[in-house]
Amino acid sequence: PPAACGVTSGGGISPLGPSPPMWYHRDLSRAAAEELLARAGRDGSFLVRDSESVNGAYALCVLFQKHVHTYRILPDEEGFLAVQTSQGVQPKRFKTLPELVSLYLQPSQGLVTTLLYAVDREETATDDRDYSDGEDDKPPLPPRSASTSTPPGPETPTDSAPAANGLSTVSHEYLKGSYALDLEAVKQGACALPHLNKTLVASCKRLNGEVDKVLSGLEILSKVFDQQSAFMVSRMIQQSVNQGGDQELENLVTKLAVLKDLLSSIEKKALKALQDMSLSSPCSPPPLSMRHSKAIPVQAFEVKLDVYLAELTKIGKSQKYTLSVDVEGGRLVVMKKVKDSQEDWTTFTHDKIRQLIKSQRVQNKLGIVFEKEKDKSQRKDFIFASAKKREAFCQLLQLMKNKHSNQDEPDMISIFIGTWNMGSVPSPKSVTSWVLCRGLGKTLDEMTVTIPHDLYVFGTQENSVCDREWVESLRAVLKEHTELDYKPIAVQSLWSIKIAVLVKPEHENRISHVGMSSVKTGIANTLGNKGAVGVSFMFNGTSFGFVNCHLTSGNEKIARRNQNYLDILRLLSLGDKQLSSFDISLRFTHLFWLGDLNYRLDMDIQEILNYINRKEFDPLLKVDQLNLEREKNKVFLRFAEEEISFPPTYRYERGSRDTYVWQKQKATGMRTNVPSWCDRILWKSYPETHIVCNSYGCTDDIVTSDHSPVFATFEVGVTSQFVSKKGLPKSSEQAYIEFESIEAIVKTASRTKFFIEFYSTCLEEFKKSYENDSQSSDNVNFLRVSWSNKQLTTLKPLLSEIEYLQDQHLLLTVKSLDGYESYGECVLALKSMIGSTAQQFHTYLSHRGEETGNIRGSMRVRVPSERMGTRERLYGNTLSKQDASDSDPSICKNSYNNPAYYILEGVPNQSAAALSPELLPSPTSTNPQAAKLPPSSRECSTPPTSESCWRASDSSSSNRNKLHQTGL
Repeated sequence: PPAACGVTSGGGISPLGPSPPMWYHRDLSRAAAEELLARAGRDGSFLVRDSESVNGAYALCVLFQKHVHTYRILPDEEGFLAVQTSQGVQPKRFKTLPELVSLYLQPSQGLVTTLLYAVDREETATDDRDYSDGEDDKPPLPPRSASTSTPPGPETPTDSAPAANGLSTVSHEYLKGSYALDLEAVKQGACALPHLNKTLVASCKRLNGEVDKVLSGLEILSKVFDQQSAFMVSRMIQQSVNQGGDQELENLVTKLAVLKDLLSSIEKKALKALQDMSLSSPCSPPPLSMRHSKAIPVQAFEVKLDVYLAELTKIGKSQKYTLSVDVEGGRLVVMKKVKDSQEDWTTFTHDKIRQLIKSQRVQNKLGIVFEKEKDKSQRKDFIFASAKKREAFCQLLQLMKNKHSNQDEPDMISIFIGTWNMGSVPSPKSVTSWVLCRGLGKTLDEMTVTIPHDLYVFGTQENSVCDREWVESLRAVLKEHTELDYKPIAVQSLWSIKIAVLVKPEHENRISHVGMSSVKTGIANTLGNKGAVGVSFMFNGTSFGFVNCHLTSGNEKIARRNQNYLDILRLLSLGDKQLSSFDISLRFTHLFWLGDLNYRLDMDIQEILNYINRKEFDPLLKVDQLNLEREKNKVFLRFAEEEISFPPTYRYERGSRDTYVWQKQKATGMRTNVPSWCDRILWKSYPETHIVCNSYGCTDDIVTSDHSPVFATFEVGVTSQFVSKKGLPKSSEQAYIEFESIEAIVKTASRTKFFIEFYSTCLEEFKKSYENDSQSSDNVNFLRVSWSNKQLTTLKPLLSEIEYLQDQHLLLTVKSLDGYESYGECVLALKSMIGSTAQQFHTYLSHRGEETGNIRGSMRVRVPSERMGTRERLYGNTLSKQDASDSDPSICKNSYNNPAYYILEGVPNQSAAALSPELLPSPTSTNPQAAKLPPSSRECSTPPTSESCWRASDSSSSNRNKLHQTGL
């Protein structure tokens, strides 16, 4: 009999027959197929979808006794289709899917049940026009001839039924009436058919108008690149204005022929013209000369010493200090003001500043641990004028330690990210406020605003400036403020959506594996007026991904925007090709997503304006569509976003930032376009990595567009390309990764067997487990599967040094044994798993952007004792601390709030808040932005012991170990 399994995508046209059958669902995910069949509810309900793992293959999904059975349909070398059968059984071959399905509509053909009830695809009329932005008032820009690789969007299935358009209606009328008049005229010797001509002219009236529009657009290009064709097009458009009758149809045929010739030749002629121009004149100004960046002046901070009440009674009043940071000299001067205007100061070199401890309760309080003498230290707590001043001080100290470190490669870099919908007009002469993060919201302090960042990422939408001109203008702005010649490492465009990445000259050789991609999500996923562009690369040993998108507009089109996001997540081709089983949200150490996401506010316009005038943003953020969709786990699963403290960035009156334009007269009526935070920057990082968002705001002086530019800056930990300094090991011992057990709860109505695939850059190749040895279910929509130690393979990393392994991550994907389709993926950090005893882990599973279950287990990373030495990480000197007076931090809630999860775990159906602590996971990610996640989207893992979680960075100093733990 056929072997039940899970299958994957192909989607050729001929195997579907003359037209796609209604039971065929192109590009439907496995999970969505199971939902449709569950909704149908009858045994024998079936559908066919594309395979998720094999191109050109299909999956026949059948419902029987509330379980979904999936059969693989594979093409052979001759293109015939067959259901995969058990070994030794001869498969039956078919030319098309309808022929194959017809056989299994008959009883006793080897399936679990006869195919009885077809589950048809839902035909939804998708109107992709963007009413609210006014973009439908102007034709979309044609794609540039120099655009980079763009994967084709999914095709739209065509219905077999004839379209009920004007032509079919008029044609029927002709055949019923006028046909007889033409027949009579022919009998009398006529050589023309006036009534048929009249019918065709009337039917093609809209086509005639559309052709004229296209020719008018091409006329402009022809004038530039092909003057001979331009003259012909201009004359034809002019002649067609007053033509009618018999000549009108003949003229349309001629125009179509000219249009065909133009479209097939214009790109070649434009290319030749541009090549001639490039030879006759320089394309760009001479390269800017290399200079060092501006010296950073000494910065002074006025602070007060924070003392306990007993000490305050002794000294009488709080003491004032001045902290002077000399970045260039590598010194911190602590100056105390005493009586008679005298001053007492102490100078600490950069290597004597051991640790910075940020108070979580008091935002402007900072503890500094100084090294006074050998094996002795002193901690002082200071109160700054504001939280912004505290952050500026920390950034300067971090920069000082970076500058004067003896390390060959950086441990941390700073990244600027900007997004701006330019409104199809050139930018103003100065965009200084954008690149210097000046304006509204969380901005950088003036003391640090001019310090150059290591990477600049600019994402724009509706950008009509050509790529080269745009990049050179950005380089000129950066040159003006930093005196550095930033190097463009990647520029990617999709129509008017652009992303440009520029890097400090000193880092140019640290960038490798640059990748670029784009995805169209415009009308029928074929136009690039909406979509995304992406760039990925390695910075030494750390992978980065950046996505700039422009999603569907319109207040009511939330579902369409969600689908845009999911299409981009799945189709954008970036990162390591070996990780094709994972979507891009799991392929990078750090992924940043920016752009005009177009999510709106669901509130009455007058209420919105009142809140904005009072600068009360919290009530508005509660009705922000993006926040609401994230809380439902519909989009941006486990992404983070810094708190928004700036007004909505859209839709302003051009030329001003004082007035929102929220009404627009359209052909369909008056449209309301409420002020909204359309322009956003989000990110997602691997667990136990270092990333801090230092600013998130918008400008208030760039007014050429109806959007305000948005900026964010990040402090990001990076790793080097590891080279062992210990030479060959003295013994044959090597590190290994060993699992004691793994248990996964998977959202599925299938009851197949599963295995796990393990991927990591620290492994020579991916590894597989054996099939699970245990599975159970108390709920038809969920399945618990388990692997014991015997089913789980031991993994051997390429290198055994702890310094290398503590930066590594392991990617897991749970796949069905018979179909090799993924039911969920996740990422684990090795850092907390290093030790002599096994550690617990617990995290979520996702697939195609949707949460599909959770996974937990026990594992350990064993490192030989001779490979245990580590070096101090510069970003490890800054920690966030819960003050003694603060209450204990609450345990992170289990994110799996579907009651089925708890039923499967043997827990009564109740809310997560009522669960006992031992059943709730706690966070282990050292990402300080975990609190910025939506309430239902916080990443959770079972913590290791506090000793391993907060292990000192430099194990060679026992005193340093104590200091790190004391600081916490």
